[in-house]
Amino acid sequence: MKFKANGGKARHHASPYAALFRIPGTKAFSASAALARLPISMMGLGIVLALNHIYDNWTTAGAMSAAYVLSAAVVTPVYARLFDRFGQRKVGRVALALQVVCMFSFALGAYLRIALPALFVLAMLTGVTQFAFGALVRTRWAWVLRGQKDDAMLNAAYAFESAIDETVFVIGPILAAFLATSVHPVSQLVFPAFCSLIGGTAFFMQKQTQPSVITVESPGSRSDRSSSSVVDAVGNVREGASSRRINALFRVRTRSALAYRGVALLFLIFIAFNMSFACFDVSVTAITKSMGLEKIVGVQLALFAVGSLFGALIFGSVRLRGSHWSHLSVLLSVLTMWYVGFRLAADNLVVLGVLEVCAGFVVAPIFATGNLLVKDIVPESSLTEGLSWLNTGSSLGVSLGSTVTGVVLDAFGTHAGMLLPFLTTACAVPLAFAGWTSARRRARRSR
Repeated sequence: MKFKANGGKARHHASPYAALFRIPGTKAFSASAALARLPISMMGLGIVLALNHIYDNWTTAGAMSAAYVLSAAVVTPVYARLFDRFGQRKVGRVALALQVVCMFSFALGAYLRIALPALFVLAMLTGVTQFAFGALVRTRWAWVLRGQKDDAMLNAAYAFESAIDETVFVIGPILAAFLATSVHPVSQLVFPAFCSLIGGTAFFMQKQTQPSVITVESPGSRSDRSSSSVVDAVGNVREGASSRRINALFRVRTRSALAYRGVALLFLIFIAFNMSFACFDVSVTAITKSMGLEKIVGVQLALFAVGSLFGALIFGSVRLRGSHWSHLSVLLSVLTMWYVGFRLAADNLVVLGVLEVCAGFVVAPIFATGNLLVKDIVPESSLTEGLSWLNTGSSLGVSLGSTVTGVVLDAFGTHAGMLLPFLTTACAVPLAFAGWTSARRRARRSR
């Protein structure tokens, strides 16, 4: 089924978001993916709250959360390549079933307080069944918006999905904290499993917006016919290509998305960038607990996401001058400066909340800009994998941030952790400027 998403033919609308959701099927896959993504904002904090309640030790809680996130990070690109190769529906239904079973098993193990090593194993098994719904939904947007003359509509779509991410991170921590403190310390691990089951099932039922699978067959197969479809050097489908070039094209198709210039740099940037969030989450959890205000930790964490939500909606509605690399460099620099205020306001949760909202305005645009850069760099046939590397970098950053912060809190006290968000993001800034500089040099050479 083809979608009339071409900007030259579509009617003009006051809001780009109105135009996006006039495309058939977009409401359904975006809404279901939003529900399926809720666990990403609940599991990490949920594990910290549950394990700290059981063992009363921040290092153990942080390490358990890190084990889960790190396990997920390792397998995310593997799932992405499978989705690109065999299709979202075919792979997703099996992966989703395994995911839900492992999530329920981990929650049951925590509820029964099984031995700590066994619980670590369950946490890692739960992690290795996780895949990036964010990458899947963004790949669908790229598919339904194919043929656009520029990135304006895709920018709006990615910004909207970043807004959804932030809405998830507004709701998730509040739910996790409420369930942990008002229902049961393990209930916040059960609820995400139901969200994955319902949202994931609904998402994979959406056939009409599923990206087509682009395959390359070996010589001697039926693809030798003049009507065969293969993938060219930039990942586009070519009709009627001769079989003598298929071997070379196959090597292009199987090249890892990480091998394309700029993706590895973005991967490192997203590790450092996302470490700051884990450092902040664990530190604020510890600070509110020391104040006897543990029940409001979800609200406190959600304020960061509220600012990011509004930032995403604004970012998707405007056209910025300059390159995506320049935008990324400036946005990371601004966030780094806001983190200085976080440490200074650590004892005043009201002031800290105001600073969180202000800093959040640049967070979703950073995620959206990273996704747009990947879209520019990798071929269409590897887009899910390319986007998943940012998810992997994010997961690794969260894992490292949780581990480091837990050690710092136990060694130096609750306030020491609030220095870490500034330090980690500051490491990402020079990497972004390096990418910007490299892109400018390549642009000058190509003139």
